[in-house]
Amino acid sequence: MDTEAQPTERDRSSHPDSPGTEGRSRFALAARAAQWLPGGRITLTLFVCLAFLLLLNAFVVQPFQIPSGSMQQGLRIGDRVLVNKLAYRFGARPRRGDVIVFDGTGYFGDADYVKRVVGVGGDHVVCCDKEARIEVNGRPVDETSFLYPGDSASGVPFDVAVPPGRLFVLGDHRGDSSDSRDHLGSPGGGMIPTGDVIGRADWIVWPYGHWTHLTRPSAYARVPAAPGEAAHG
Repeated sequence: MDTEAQPTERDRSSHPDSPGTEGRSRFALAARAAQWLPGGRITLTLFVCLAFLLLLNAFVVQPFQIPSGSMQQGLRIGDRVLVNKLAYRFGARPRRGDVIVFDGTGYFGDADYVKRVVGVGGDHVVCCDKEARIEVNGRPVDETSFLYPGDSASGVPFDVAVPPGRLFVLGDHRGDSSDSRDHLGSPGGGMIPTGDVIGRADWIVWPYGHWTHLTRPSAYARVPAAPGEAAHG
């Protein structure tokens, strides 16, 4: 006859290594926390949701409201865009044609700005060729698909070499945009440090009727790489 004591159901559930013990402990902890909060579980749930949204906003995606007409016709005043803050993490860098949001403190002004990347580090950007187009590394860029109707590539001629780690940015509404052209004589020459880029604007999410995915124009696809660009990705 087997006289070894068999563990009862109560013994198994109370054993510290039993499956589910950790989960029940966490549940009990949350229940106790809810008891101390006004509103109980509803308040606790709101706090958890708020913490999640704050983490999402800080590290993953951030909403941004378009403050001016400098990026029309694609981005209108009051549009809300979602800024992808992971786009340039893990070694990725802004590319020509990207619409970026950046901190302009010390370069443009004490605010965040949205512009299109026209030149990256090492690029030679010139305006304009005989057909009034911008040239990047000797290749003309046809911007008609995104420029504001009636705008030229630039009313101000320029010939710039973009330093490594910097970006030359322009608004799509060239006649209503204060951008790299207007700060060529300022500290930094109007070039934005890549470290000041908050992220890439990927979606227009409001108003609902203007909901769309922002893609990189094909106009920049044939621009030859700047010296050293391939080596840095």
